[in-house]
Formats: sequence, structure tokens, C-alpha cells
Amino acid sequence: MSASETGNGPVIAIVGGGFSGAATAFHLARLLPAGAADIVVVEPREGLGYGLAYSTPDPSHRINVPASRMTLISGQNSHFADWMEQTGAIVDDPEAIAANGALYPQRRVFGRYVESHLQPLLFGKTIRHVRSAVASVELSGQGYHLILADGGTLAADALVIATTHPPPALPSPLQSVASAAGLVANPYDLERLEAIGCDDHVLVVGTGLTSADVIATLDRNGHRGRITALSRHGYRSRGHAATHVDPIGDFAGLPSRSATALLRRIRSTIATAAQQGEGWHPVLDAVRRQGQIIWQALPLGEQRRLVRHLRALWDVHRFRIAPQVAAALDRRVAEGTLAYRAASITGAVQVDGRIRLTLRPRRESTQATETFDRVVVTTGPAHADIFRTNPAIAALGRMGLVRLDPNGLGLETDAHGRAVGASGRPIDSIFVSGPLARGSVGELMGIPEVTAHAELVAHEIHQWLGYQTASRRKAS
Repeated sequence: MSASETGNGPVIAIVGGGFSGAATAFHLARLLPAGAADIVVVEPREGLGYGLAYSTPDPSHRINVPASRMTLISGQNSHFADWMEQTGAIVDDPEAIAANGALYPQRRVFGRYVESHLQPLLFGKTIRHVRSAVASVELSGQGYHLILADGGTLAADALVIATTHPPPALPSPLQSVASAAGLVANPYDLERLEAIGCDDHVLVVGTGLTSADVIATLDRNGHRGRITALSRHGYRSRGHAATHVDPIGDFAGLPSRSATALLRRIRSTIATAAQQGEGWHPVLDAVRRQGQIIWQALPLGEQRRLVRHLRALWDVHRFRIAPQVAAALDRRVAEGTLAYRAASITGAVQVDGRIRLTLRPRRESTQATETFDRVVVTTGPAHADIFRTNPAIAALGRMGLVRLDPNGLGLETDAHGRAVGASGRPIDSIFVSGPLARGSVGELMGIPEVTAHAELVAHEIHQWLGYQTASRRKAS
């Protein structure tokens, strides 16, 4: 029976306890009167707030933006940085201080920060943490019956989907070597990365943030062999500006209606900024801050054009690497042990325990073969695979309660954070919090945006609970 059937208040089940789920639970708990609802976070990890990104034990993995821009509460930009100073976390990680004085702590420190703010709510039983995963979901009356991976069950009146991105999909040309010992298909498998020999010739497939993390991990582990980082465009994630400058540019006032017009507008603003002695960083910061308005103003066809043609270029400017990681990569490039290449993989075979790849350089028709000791896949989340990789979402999909957004970036939602079902109508009691909603919302990958979205979803659930309570009173 759900809590509403037992008179203890509705049950809000949050599926996923990484940052998105933890932030949603935190803000919902702050909005609701005591006992108004049972907030349950289903998360297999020991702590809430860590997720995949902030649970990494690797000390070379650092937050990618200054701590002064990371916060659990919108409008309090220094919330995390203040917590670090108050708790002594800065002293514990002296390498977190960059040359310009900005803080880039290890990612797990941010996870500790989030967890510390949920602990009082957990101790007071305002929030409950069910340490498991959701294996399936069934309809039960007006609510839901969650079947957990450990054999338990949970009844809920409303669901919040706050799960992590799907893992990278193995590129089709590498399917032929899927079982090869030298292939590392999961870039987050630190044990497999630590097994890579110091002199191995390594191919890293992908050149974004995850690629930078993998290379930093290999470097910290003492790897001194050759590393080739490969992607179709060969773009490398950029670093941060030496000094902070306020965002430059207005892209939300009369937002562009085409991807081409938007690109011209951004380039023109960058050129104007350059005349004033500024770089591209503050312009792209403005694009990011106004990203949701920019995205939602574009027709669907233009959104698809942007994703198809400009996403790779946007990602390397938007997702910048910490100075400590950038320094490690720059050093490897200068030493000649790291090279970035623009090429596609067209074939792969195992040869004497190694992997031989056929590569076609960008804009060339000729192909060449090259052999590597290890191949690590860091191509980024396979967003369209969410129904295949997440059993809870797959079950909801089979019931027609959720569907992919038209751009294939996650789940479709309405303006209130509610999941859109197969019928095209929003489902009143299913919400999506965090990056899985980015296809509908727009820019929703950084902590400030995810925090604001969690606050929005918490507010909408609060409104939904008020409507449900009023309906029950009328019925009685």
C-alpha cells in the first residue's frame, strides 16, 4: 500500500540519488511542511549526492569549473566554496588551488558537500534513502509499484526520474573486438585503467571531458607510453581563461530562430569582444547562461541541425577542463607522448593480443592501419540507449508513460518538468529532474542549471501535492 492509502501522506519516489536526485529531495524537503509527504530516494550508492561524477575516488578527477560557481542553492554562488573553507577541505587538498587562486577540488569533495547538507534531513527522517536500484515499475491504482533490485518493493504516488546518463555505446566498428582483453569499453572502470601497462600504446576514442579524465588517470598511474586521442573532428576540450570576466552578449533578447543565425551571432559577438581585448570565454559563458531560452526559441528542425553540426564544437568550449588536468595534458603533448587526431575508425581486429584498427583521417578518402595495446572508449553518453540500459525507464516506456525527446538527448518533458508519455500528453505524477531533460529544456549539464532545474521540479511537485491534498479533502 502507498503511504496515501495508510494516511501517512503521499510517497514521492526519486529514482537516482546523484546530484540531480539529491538536489530535488533537498529542495522538496525545504518546501514541504513536516510530514506532508514521504520523500524516498532510491540509490544503490552508500551516500546521496555523489552519483557517477562525484563518487570517483581518483584524485586526478577534479570539478571542471571553479568552486565559486558550484552550489546546491541558486543565488548562493559561494555556498560550496564557503563550505570548503568552513570544513577544512581546502587544507586537505592543497593542489585544488589554481594559479589564479580559483579552487578546483577533487570531485568527490563536492559529493561530500552535497551529502553533508542531506544528512540532517536523513537523520530527521524527512528524507529516506533506500539503498537499492529500481529493477522495474508497475502501475498500482493511481500510483506506482517499484520492484527493487534487492527483491524489495516500494509503493509511490509520484515518481521523479533523476538517473544518470547511459554509459557510452561501443562504436559499431569496435563490435568485432568487443571481447578483446585490450578493449576498455567502460572508461569509469578504474581497475581496468590501472591494469594498462606503463609503456602501452593507448588509443582513447573521444577527445572530450571523459577522455581528459582517462588521460589524467593514466598519467597519475605512471603511464609514459604513447597516447593517441581520436575523434571525428579532433577537437580537444578547452581550458578556462586566466582571469574571470563577466559574460558578454545578449542572445536571449529576440533569440535566433535558426542554427546558422545563432552561429553568426555568436561569432560576431566573439569578434567584438576580441576588439575589446577579451577572449571567447565570456561570450560562451553568456550563451550557456541564456542557453535554455536560446534552445527553446529554435524550431525542432533547427535544434536537430544544431545537435548534428555544432554539438561537438559547442561541447569542447562549454565543457572546459580544470587547470590541473589541462597542465597534465599540455605536458604530455609537449613531451610528444600525447597526440590528438581527427579520424574515424572503420574496422578492428585482434592481432596477437593487440587491437589493429583501420582509420580514415577526416576529409580524406585513404585509410591506414595502426595497432594499439589498449583501446579506451570515451565517446560520451549514449542518450538514445536510455530505454535499453535503464530498466526502470524501460518499464515506464513500455507502459507509454515516458518517451525519448525528439532530439534523442534524453526524455521529453513539458515546461513543468513532467514526463511526456507516448500519447504526447504530460503525465501528472512523473517528473524528470536533471540532464535527462536537456532535450526539452536546453542547457542542463552544469551544476547551476541542474540546481535550478531541481528547484523547479521540487516546486512543481509541491504544487502537485497541494492539488492532490485538496482533491482528497473534497472527496471526503
